[in-house]
Amino acid sequence: MPSGALRLALISLHTSPLADVGSGDAGGMNVMLRHSADALAGLGHQVEIFTRRAAADLPDRLELPSGVVVHHLTAGPPAPAGKREHEDFIAPFGAALAAQWSDWDIVHSHHWFSGMAAQPLAVDHGRPHVQTYHSIAAPNGRPLGEGEPPEGPGRIDGERHLAKTSDAVLAVSHAEAATVTGRLGADGERVFVVPPGVDVELFHPIEGEPRSTLVLAARLEPLKGVDLAIRALALLPAQIRPDLHVLGAPSGAYPGYDEELRALAAELGVASRLQFNGAVARARLARCFATARAVLVPSHSESYGLTALEASACGVPVIASGAGGLREAVHDGVTGLIVPSRDPQHWADAIAGMLTDPDRAAALGQQGRELALRRTWRATAQGWERVYRRLLGAGTPTTGLG
Repeated sequence: MPSGALRLALISLHTSPLADVGSGDAGGMNVMLRHSADALAGLGHQVEIFTRRAAADLPDRLELPSGVVVHHLTAGPPAPAGKREHEDFIAPFGAALAAQWSDWDIVHSHHWFSGMAAQPLAVDHGRPHVQTYHSIAAPNGRPLGEGEPPEGPGRIDGERHLAKTSDAVLAVSHAEAATVTGRLGADGERVFVVPPGVDVELFHPIEGEPRSTLVLAARLEPLKGVDLAIRALALLPAQIRPDLHVLGAPSGAYPGYDEELRALAAELGVASRLQFNGAVARARLARCFATARAVLVPSHSESYGLTALEASACGVPVIASGAGGLREAVHDGVTGLIVPSRDPQHWADAIAGMLTDPDRAAALGQQGRELALRRTWRATAQGWERVYRRLLGAGTPTTGLG
């Protein structure tokens, strides 16, 4: 290895960075892990990713073009599983990881399942443990949305344990960092903010093609607010109402949820304006964004909201809820609009304003592209590296919540 290079173990128990984004439980976490790992390898580090074997034919070891090595560990049946089932896989995954243990400099877990499997091993071997949550359980007592299952029994306690015992927490937004310190009890001196990046070569503006649709890209589950987008679509004046293209497949926990959304659209009289495209390849996603009039992100909760930044990279204005880190991914009135209300009429008004003022939409899209150009995956990897070196006592001191 090059002098100064680090040996890094990135742990992702419940979802593989190789999974198709928008299907099952694959989403922004998968994108972030894959691109950040590749960028860390590009900085000269040795990077290994450990994930659960979700199919019998997956190889034990797979080397990616960047040099990153992905290991598939057997924990539970070699088949897809719902997110809640993965709580039962923590112990066997930890045992499989222990059998593969090497002299890594840093162990970086992604999501609480991974942290609960890897953090005890890092302690046993005297290695620093870094935790990134990607999502955090809702507080006790919060009413569940329609169709939303309760949290797994160990999640909230597990997340609190990791917040207090990990050597560092890498948050994707200041909003997430505030949750980690305020709700989970982490020491703010050990919490660091490094936002995700975006591939500005893949996600780029396309000139000369008409923009005709609204686009929403997300797994199909109540958390993502697709129903709100459909209700807003129905409230738009018919003469300006575009088609809404929804890109994403039902989450493993919500089979058939797309049929519920189709029924809602039929009830509201906009079924002919709604198109479900399922999970799409990244290149097609970029093209759909670049040829949209606006991208909608009506989520109830987002640690950051990577699709918003990807849409901005395509020079397209974003209309988003004010949930969590979306206020950091979308600069209100600069790269898009934040709609703090979940009233469908407020959303319809915001969309109508964008559709009827193309000059403003173009200006928001241009400023979004400029923001995206400052947010690269290399910058994300460099942010992670600074935290790693701080933990190893080999870098410039960095304050928490930076």
